[in-house]
Amino acid sequence: MPKPVVLIAEELSPATIDALGPDFDVRHVDGTDRPALLAALADANAVLIRSATKVDAEAIAAAPVLKVVARAGVGLDNVDIKTATTAGVMVVNAPTSNIISAAELTVGHILSLARRIPAAHASLAGGAWKRSSYTGTELFEKTVGIIGLGRIGALIAARLQAFGVSVVAYDPYVTPTRAQQLGAQLLELDDLLAQSDFVTIHMPKTPETTGMIGTDQFRLMKKTAFVVNVARGGLIDEEALYTALTTGEIAGAGLDVFTSEPPAPDGTAFPLLSLPNVVVTPHLGASTDEAQEKAGVSVAKSVKLALEGDLVPDAVNVAGGVIDPFVRPGISLVEQLGQFFTGLAHSALTSLDIEVRGELAAYDVSVYRLAALKGILANVVSENVSYVNAPLFAEQRGIETRLIVEAESPLYRNITILRGTLADGSVLTIAGTLAGTRMVPKVVGINGYEIEVPIERHHLVMRYADRPGIVAIYGQKLGSAGINIAGLQVAQADASGRALSVLTVDSPVPEELLDEMRESVGADLFRRIEVTED
Repeated sequence: MPKPVVLIAEELSPATIDALGPDFDVRHVDGTDRPALLAALADANAVLIRSATKVDAEAIAAAPVLKVVARAGVGLDNVDIKTATTAGVMVVNAPTSNIISAAELTVGHILSLARRIPAAHASLAGGAWKRSSYTGTELFEKTVGIIGLGRIGALIAARLQAFGVSVVAYDPYVTPTRAQQLGAQLLELDDLLAQSDFVTIHMPKTPETTGMIGTDQFRLMKKTAFVVNVARGGLIDEEALYTALTTGEIAGAGLDVFTSEPPAPDGTAFPLLSLPNVVVTPHLGASTDEAQEKAGVSVAKSVKLALEGDLVPDAVNVAGGVIDPFVRPGISLVEQLGQFFTGLAHSALTSLDIEVRGELAAYDVSVYRLAALKGILANVVSENVSYVNAPLFAEQRGIETRLIVEAESPLYRNITILRGTLADGSVLTIAGTLAGTRMVPKVVGINGYEIEVPIERHHLVMRYADRPGIVAIYGQKLGSAGINIAGLQVAQADASGRALSVLTVDSPVPEELLDEMRESVGADLFRRIEVTED
């Protein structure tokens, strides 16, 4: 019997090959040579890549026996996950391979800014001896603000405490108990910015977090403060940062990531690179020998597990194991409900019930618990969330979960309900189902309001005192902004006299328009919901 073919499309460490073992036919190809790649994929059962090889719909179509795409790293921008899933191809990555390297680089940037190391080096290397020109500052007894207290944020907090700093943090999805365990005090974002001597950001990049540190935020910071971004390009508004640095609003910045990379292609000007109070590195968060080796070995082990039919911990598009065909279509629905839930939540989640009702009660639906957590946490943590690591992330945040399965479902053939208790004691519920022969995913309930809205990319949810003319008000606001309402449903007022509107719009709604709409309709609940598909 021939050995399964494992195609290595980019340079990986020798330890990667060793981790695969002798049971595979290991072949090599230059993944950037498109014709060679497509030809080599014809009989490949697995392909291992880094960031340069593009595995898109064309590549997947050229690989009729492909079972696994393994990315030796964290990012998956070069893999068409949706097409891979449709084709039954597992996608795996190495989500924890670089977290220590990223945390250490962050600390390196903080120290470089505090002691002006790069500028002092450049001066001395140029023949000057200017000790008095490079006086720095100690970290001892300073305040470090960490925006995003996930795994990397937690590692940074642990490492910085050895310097005798006070650690404060902003993370709306972390409970005060969890923050205390990490030695950090939770603050609101504005308070963190005002109090911190160093600010480092470690949030996922979403429509809500893009540009979250901008002009208004820099004005809150101390003139002696420094900001560091080793997470995602675009979290800091680069134009606002340039202004803050050149006008003296803040003292300096350390950047490893940029909105566009490289930031100065073809020698074009990038103003931040010319500033003496900026320390820059070319996206080196994962660029250590240890991280690269961990990534290669990790995905090699995942490939081996996948081709042997075992559970794969780092699969991003399947849960692993046998899932009944009747259960499988609901996985995406439950994950999308999780994203909807996070968009509606106004404080950290402490416990979650996943209720599955209807004919699905006769099947093993344990994967729905994983899907719900994956959806809820996808835009909460900065690391990639998989079906297998989602429970770990939930445990780290003190989230208790239960899966409840009941055959009784009076209104729908099948329905899944996410019912969560938030840190302030309030309860949030969202229900969904797959409707019709086309199995269209729909939200059918929010906090007791009965609706039936197909899940799309962009939604607005608002609750307000029911009175005539509200639909006209927000319709006019959106129309004036050139945003089309693709779908709309208004749920009848509840006992308190408040109605709920759920809108589907064709494009994202700008933050300033959201504020204007919220005020004009007098909404006590107003949320922009962005739902993505793997």
